[in-house]
Amino acid sequence: MQRVTAQLVAGLVAALLSLLAEQCWADGGGLSLAERVIWAVNSGGESHVDVHGIHFKKDPLEGKLGKASDYGVRLPILRSSPEDQILYQTERYNEDTFGYDIPIRDEGDYILVMKYAEVYFAQSQQKVFDVRLNGHVVVKDLDIFERVGHSTAHDEIVPFSIRRGKLSVQGEVSTFNGKLTAEFVKGYYDNPKVCALYVMKGTLDDVPKLQPHPGLEKPEEEEEEEEETEAGEEGGKKKLPPGFKNRVQSGPRTPNPYAADNSSLMFPILVAFGVFIPTLFCLCRL
Repeated sequence: MQRVTAQLVAGLVAALLSLLAEQCWADGGGLSLAERVIWAVNSGGESHVDVHGIHFKKDPLEGKLGKASDYGVRLPILRSSPEDQILYQTERYNEDTFGYDIPIRDEGDYILVMKYAEVYFAQSQQKVFDVRLNGHVVVKDLDIFERVGHSTAHDEIVPFSIRRGKLSVQGEVSTFNGKLTAEFVKGYYDNPKVCALYVMKGTLDDVPKLQPHPGLEKPEEEEEEEEETEAGEEGGKKKLPPGFKNRVQSGPRTPNPYAADNSSLMFPILVAFGVFIPTLFCLCRL
């Protein structure tokens, strides 16, 4: 009896481990970053292998839809490694909504990464558009210049999952038929575009991060100083309101003109009045 029980337990443990291994493999576990990428395109440009080993194919829309531009090749792109700047220097745009169809066969958790850089306009509200994923608006009013400025790399990252024939993205669910359609939606300001994009299995933690933006990133020490301030002579600390740390300080704090004690300045004035009034009275008597 004990031997049968031990065999049953061993069988259950083996089955459980097998299921966990299959799930891990389905979610991209055990694979390199490049192996997790199921589809990648360098929009408006030629094929390219980036520093992570991701193979971006030549744009399949070439000669079919929209216009390719390499206007950005004359500019260095901030936040991007020198080897991969081409992924932000070329782009595809269209005078109307356009997109890419991405076949996905397996269920699991996925990430859509879209690469952008504004290489033409030098102010915000010049190019603004939305991004849809199978009809779901996943990026609203994207203004690349407003996000990061000119000739600076910017990645839009959208996690989604596919299970039991359903696509789940940002709290919305729809039927999935094996094809993911990423659309760049024409807005009121200029034409929609994209520089490069790829789909990979995994989670947000698996996505390579861009280099820090000098104008947007702050050292942790500065953030801690902004979150706390001294209160009173006892050295107690008080947390600032939420969102205060995002305010830009234009210079050193201005002293409060009402904080100083001006009572010492009043004494000489009172003495002067005390001497002046009697003197004036005596002169008038004369």
